[in-house]
Amino acid sequence: MNPVAQHGRILVVDDQPVNLRVVTSLLERQGYEVVGAGNGDEALARYRESAPDLVLLDMIMPGMDGFDVLKALQTLPPPVAPVVFVTAAQDRDMLLRAFDAGVVDYVTKPFLPEELLARVNTHMGLKLARDRLARVASEREELVNLVAHDLKNPLSSVLFASELLLSDNCKPERVPHYFTLIRESAQDALGYIREYLESREGAAAPRTDTSAGLADALDWLLRRYSMQLEARGIRVVTVPPPPGARVAIDERVLRQVAENLVSNALKYAPDCELTLAVRTGAPGYWQLIVADRGPGIPAAQQRLLFKPFTRLQDGNDGISSGLGLALAKQIIAKAGGQLWYETREGGGAKFVIELPEATTCIPAMPVAAGK
Repeated sequence: MNPVAQHGRILVVDDQPVNLRVVTSLLERQGYEVVGAGNGDEALARYRESAPDLVLLDMIMPGMDGFDVLKALQTLPPPVAPVVFVTAAQDRDMLLRAFDAGVVDYVTKPFLPEELLARVNTHMGLKLARDRLARVASEREELVNLVAHDLKNPLSSVLFASELLLSDNCKPERVPHYFTLIRESAQDALGYIREYLESREGAAAPRTDTSAGLADALDWLLRRYSMQLEARGIRVVTVPPPPGARVAIDERVLRQVAENLVSNALKYAPDCELTLAVRTGAPGYWQLIVADRGPGIPAAQQRLLFKPFTRLQDGNDGISSGLGLALAKQIIAKAGGQLWYETREGGGAKFVIELPEATTCIPAMPVAAGK
């Protein structure tokens, strides 16, 4: 294991070159990465270049003293690395002032190497532990957001179909379709949950041989959303791909992104026309297009469209992109593609998913003996 990566990075600030060399040598022998600075201005410059995990700061220096440097550090974007003062001063009031100013500890000069290392190890361990906890909290929040968003569409389909089954206007010939919709939506929801659990536990290695048929994706969208689209007065026009058109992405992931775009049309473009089309894109790429005749997005707000938790204003009601479009863009980018928005000629919105064409390997035919 690389000891530098394990122990972290320390900024040592001292106006005495001899002290700087001694402390640097001592810490580097313990596996720490050390950056030195001979004065306050240099210390701030080194800190801005790359924030350390800990600062060993001389209290008494010409020009900017340790208090001035500490005050300047506290104006930088948080979190500020913990600061340990190194000082020859034994004045109790000055040390109390140092703690009030925000230092976490102090070491007196001349110091014992064992004492300096003990204090550094303690505060470095606390800092790295806080960093790990912050990463875990961030990952958990991201996971909750992902699961909540991806369950929204299948659960909305379950609710839609079940409400129609319970209504007095339910047509008997459509009952089997509603039951199928409920079953498939529930399977999708469970599939998303299993994928997240496996990714968290490391149970499944990422696959690189997945592909999705574009004709199958269009058929699935029509089958899944035909009733909702009809209920919203949305007329669907499809432009299917040529036979065998496939893209390099998992089938469920492509459906997940495409249904997010269709669900946006359901919310914001009722009583309009929706086009689902496939066409060739850049060389070696296919495009899946979801275009509607709704109000579209004003040009001034399009740059915010793929930012998470953004609510765009259309003059009457907010158009929330939530996590959906931001996540969809990230998902497509991870597959080597792009997702973008275009203002549709004649009015409306157009989303374009461009993905690399799936490559298939044809196994070699066996050669008979003697041929």
